Amino acid sequence: MSVTLPSSVDAWREVRARRSFQGSLPVSAFARLGEVVASPEGDVTYELDFGRDEFNIAYVAVRAKAPLTVICQRSLEPFVLSVEIDTRLGLIVEESEEAALPPGYEALLIEQDGKLSLVATIEDELLLALPLVPVNPDYELPDDIVGADEEEEASPDPSENPFAALRGLIK
Repeated sequence: MSVTLPSSVDAWREVRARRSFQGSLPVSAFARLGEVVASPEGDVTYELDFGRDEFNIAYVAVRAKAPLTVICQRSLEPFVLSVEIDTRLGLIVEESEEAALPPGYEALLIEQDGKLSLVATIEDELLLALPLVPVNPDYELPDDIVGADEEEEASPDPSENPFAALRGLIK
């Protein structure tokens, strides 16, 4: 088990050694993630485990937690979104191998030389876990937007006949 995260590793060598990496990195260490969050504050806690499963599939298990500051698209104010990922990536060399992966695996295309950037792998999974439209679950719309008019329109008086106005035209 390693605390420091190398910039790149030979994925096949790590699978053979059943190597694990764990630790934390600042959100600011992830360039692409920094472009979509409102603030680069906080730390990403990660754990990466390489190995082979019972079907001899080479994989890397990625687990990470991060409090990410994003902009609520309802209030347009920043809020902290707790993102947690736990996924197993099947290591493949050719796209045609993806169909052979068992259920529950996502494909991770590796170059022939086996080079894999661990920071980019964690960052990819965090980006995929972010919602397209972040909304703060604690935010409620103001009354002037929700208003009482909406409630009245939603429940019309059942005794009022929608065709009552036509009755006057028939006479």
